[in-house]
Amino acid sequence: MSMFCFQCQEAAKGTGCTIKGVCGKSEDVANLQDLLVYTLKGIAVFSQALRAAGQTNLPDRFLVEGMFITITNANFDPEAISKKISAGLKIRNGLKIRVEELGITPEFGNTDAATWHAEPIFYDLKAQKIGVLATENEDVRSLRELLIYGLKGMAAYTEHAHNLGFEDSSLFAFLEKGLVATLNDNLSADELVGLVMECGKFGVTAMALLDKANTTKYGNPEITRVNIGVGTRPGILISGHDLKDMEELLAQTEGTGVDVYTHSEMLPANYYPAFKKYSHFIGNYGNAWWKQNEEFESFNGPILFTTNCIVPPKSTSTYANRVYTTGASGHPGFVHIADREDGKAKDFSAIIEHAKKCAPPVEIEKGEIVGGFAHAQVFALADKVVDAVKSGAIRKFFVMAGCDGRLKSRDYYTDFAAQLPNDTVILTAGCAKYRYNKLPLGDIGGIPRVLDAGQCNDSYSLAVIALKLKEVFELNDINELPIAYNIAWYEQKAVIVLLALLYLGVKKIHLGPTLPAFLSPNVAKVLVDTFGIAGIGSVDDDMKMFLN
Repeated sequence: MSMFCFQCQEAAKGTGCTIKGVCGKSEDVANLQDLLVYTLKGIAVFSQALRAAGQTNLPDRFLVEGMFITITNANFDPEAISKKISAGLKIRNGLKIRVEELGITPEFGNTDAATWHAEPIFYDLKAQKIGVLATENEDVRSLRELLIYGLKGMAAYTEHAHNLGFEDSSLFAFLEKGLVATLNDNLSADELVGLVMECGKFGVTAMALLDKANTTKYGNPEITRVNIGVGTRPGILISGHDLKDMEELLAQTEGTGVDVYTHSEMLPANYYPAFKKYSHFIGNYGNAWWKQNEEFESFNGPILFTTNCIVPPKSTSTYANRVYTTGASGHPGFVHIADREDGKAKDFSAIIEHAKKCAPPVEIEKGEIVGGFAHAQVFALADKVVDAVKSGAIRKFFVMAGCDGRLKSRDYYTDFAAQLPNDTVILTAGCAKYRYNKLPLGDIGGIPRVLDAGQCNDSYSLAVIALKLKEVFELNDINELPIAYNIAWYEQKAVIVLLALLYLGVKKIHLGPTLPAFLSPNVAKVLVDTFGIAGIGSVDDDMKMFLN
């Protein structure tokens, strides 16, 4: 076993990747990611102590960025991760000096995480000692990792909000608290469960903050018919989740003769009023992240990753020299665009000049897809929606949010959507929508049967919509609503969405195509017994179960 990772849905054999990640990361990258997380825990030990003493100038942003880098499919670059570890050790040592000068005693200050020194030639051995399997008790390991993965998802959303100038100090404090808790061998299983649920609370806080940031800067998403064809000029394809990068790329490409297209999770950028003023913003190209190997070939122009999800290019691919990364994303051989300095915009001139030399995209499909049903837009249609429910025109809503992935078993979600009765409506967010957002499912009295709220973080909108319906129908429990939850997951942002829903009291969530490998049998039983979480079965059996 040269590595161990089971943080995503594609964990090898449903238990964990031990030689190479199914995602494509090498054992070196996997071990470096473990070391980075461990370094962040050491930083958190001292940062938490300083925060409790009323100190400021803490490494909040570094902790957030470091956690984000370790999310599945975000960064495959060992050099970038190594530099982050080195920078982290310097930060940790500086905090340690501050703590000693103030005479503060940090919680668990004598742990290895707070004192270890990186020696590159021994990093693989060290990673084995501090990685996932270093926690011997299976249930404690499961709860610690569930907490860590929730923190990773929370950090991603916190980072996006920060890029737009929005912060909440409670998120940084809980990130420290959670990281330090995973070092504490004295915590009981019940206490760890409590921390996991608290992580869900702060997941709601993070998603609400990001929703506020996005809508304040760019307006509330509105119903939009998004073009999925192509223009006649060279283009740049922007993927990932960061709307600040989207804003700056659109501004810098205006008048250059280069068009901009969204890819995968960036599709919802088409719904924001602020971006619609750009005539060179053409629409969306392609589908979910896992099809990028073929779709990037036909796009012809450069591709910009603002976050995950990167699929390492095949050895036969010709597009690798056209891929750029920025922010938390990275991959060996891809040009990385540096972060903003002194409040200035990122410099996208290199990718723009590259695009000018490329052929226009090859058209792979035609038509339009409809989206933009975040909470403000649905509230604007509230009377229509409520009347449809009261009249029986809408029998049930199905929340089918989350992630897409490459496994054949995910065809389940396409088949399930296609077979839903015509008096049902799908509420979605995240790239899971690509399994059914191009199906001819029609509408109910003018209400589309697929209501796309946006990116994975916009699952917050779906929760807000559910809470509003609970209020309108004067119900005591959110679970009394005619809403079923059939959610697909892939990586750690889906984990924080799940924990957020559990914190809000949502029960009987069905999760697939498989339950997380990081849930031990006992921890899985707690979630089943307490919240009614279940997996998926066959489409026919699940259809009967949900509709009965």
